[in-house]
Amino acid sequence: MSVADGDDVARLQDAFASVVRALGLLRPDTTPCGQPVSVTEAHAIAELHDRGPLTQQELAAALGLQKSTVSRLVDQLAADDLAARAPNPSDRRSVLVELTPNGKQRARRLAKARRALFAGLLEQLDDDARRTVIDGLTHLDEAARARA
Repeated sequence: MSVADGDDVARLQDAFASVVRALGLLRPDTTPCGQPVSVTEAHAIAELHDRGPLTQQELAAALGLQKSTVSRLVDQLAADDLAARAPNPSDRRSVLVELTPNGKQRARRLAKARRALFAGLLEQLDDDARRTVIDGLTHLDEAARARA
């Protein structure tokens, strides 16, 4: 494996920062697809929708967040009637976090908006560029996970 030269590092850093800004990921109160929920909450809702009830520890691992951060996140989701804690039948020392009916409805809206956002981005690229972008992001994700 070759070491990336300084120009590649700078170009990746600049491109990544530009994408983060262009998608609005720095706005704390809305998702890039325009939904009135924080990006962190949107990811938590998506995980719970896709995987079903999870312990807070499982949710923390899935999101790559500290348990204390997820505890506060679940508190906020519960306060907004998007998630609820329930006894964990397989481990009395933990609770399961599950979406409420309102949370499931929000999850469906978020998924629809997210899909529309990414479809719109991909529509602007030709087939070769689409494959290049998807493959590149997949490799970047693998590299990021390997370093964690």
